Amino acid sequence: MTLLDPGFPVTTASSSLQPLPAADRITVMDVLRGAALLGILLMNIEALAGPLDLSFTGIDPRWHGIDYAADALVYVLVQGKFFLLFSLLFGAGFAVMAQRALDSGRAFAPLYLRRSLALLLIGTCHAVLVWSGDILVMYAVLSFPLLACRRLPVSALPVAGGLAYAFAVGLSLLFALVVWAAGRADPTALDSAGAMRAAQDIIQAQRLAYGQGSWAEASLQRLSDLRHMFGGILVTGPEIFGMFLIGAWFARRGVLADPARFEALYARLRWVALPVGLLLMLASAAWHPYLAPGQFTPATGLSYALAAVASLLMCLGYLAWIVRARSALGWLAAPGRMALTHYLLQSLLCTWIFYGYGLGFFEQLPRAWQVPFALAVFGAQVWLSHAWLARFRFGPVEWLWRASTYLRLPSMRRAVAGG
Repeated sequence: MTLLDPGFPVTTASSSLQPLPAADRITVMDVLRGAALLGILLMNIEALAGPLDLSFTGIDPRWHGIDYAADALVYVLVQGKFFLLFSLLFGAGFAVMAQRALDSGRAFAPLYLRRSLALLLIGTCHAVLVWSGDILVMYAVLSFPLLACRRLPVSALPVAGGLAYAFAVGLSLLFALVVWAAGRADPTALDSAGAMRAAQDIIQAQRLAYGQGSWAEASLQRLSDLRHMFGGILVTGPEIFGMFLIGAWFARRGVLADPARFEALYARLRWVALPVGLLLMLASAAWHPYLAPGQFTPATGLSYALAAVASLLMCLGYLAWIVRARSALGWLAAPGRMALTHYLLQSLLCTWIFYGYGLGFFEQLPRAWQVPFALAVFGAQVWLSHAWLARFRFGPVEWLWRASTYLRLPSMRRAVAGG
């Protein structure tokens, strides 16, 4: 979910990595991670406060009034966009780490494989023991084929990334075409009602396990959810992998390290990609606002494909605006430096508040109140980040991840004279 320590720029002008000034590091990388962390929480809060499989389904008609409006705003403006931004940043961090290893003469593959295995372990523990909506496992799994792409030419990265992302979109369109053709050939061939009943059974199991069950019962349900999640890797996997490669291009080309050199690109992302993406997203939401669990029709397939294209464009537009406002958004840098710790902390805190083995507020928080709740949690994380980093060099999970990668314990405390 987080970056691979992107503290140095990579440009085509030089094959070496130069230390990045503190201010530039904050604005270019850490602020982006902090903003993505907030977006991830705004997206995930519905799935933390209620059944996982009732979330990420578009604008849910069970909400009404201000709750429906809040659900629509999150769906159109947030859902899927910051998840893609995290994926892009992961790919950027991969490229930086590869270049640093090359310049230092260190063998990159063993280092990177240890880092990926450590992330896989952290993600698996998170998915099974805390919250089944985890994305770290998927990132870790897809990081292994990413290793084979480290020698791709810079110019090939956005093309390969775009093709991988387009494959996921095309697959949705192909599924829609197959469903349409099967329905025309034999209207009884597809048991959509049966699939929807099965989806409702899963949702009911989640209600019982997370809303009323013990921690052990919830963990068994999380294990089941994790297996179901990997059933969707055929579509979500290429999306994530495509963003990995696009992010690697952003890092290797120097777009993140030296934004001033790429003002024309950033302007196109701000004034073309974002508005076009927003229009496509609004069109998708207006045409087919709700994707019912277990239901797949030609309309849902087309709607998902349209939303996927819109989310990519909006993600890149958001990135460009965040880079533009990096000085004003400097306060996001501290949580960005501890993004992995805070991602896990969000799950720990919210499952304790909402799940039955915690305070038991499962499905009790109205949708409209979920947004200010998420903002309050993130505000507390911003404060905690500044307090922590005033004394320590890394977040606790970042420290553990680094130690697992380099097989040594890095110094944790900040030096008295500024660290």
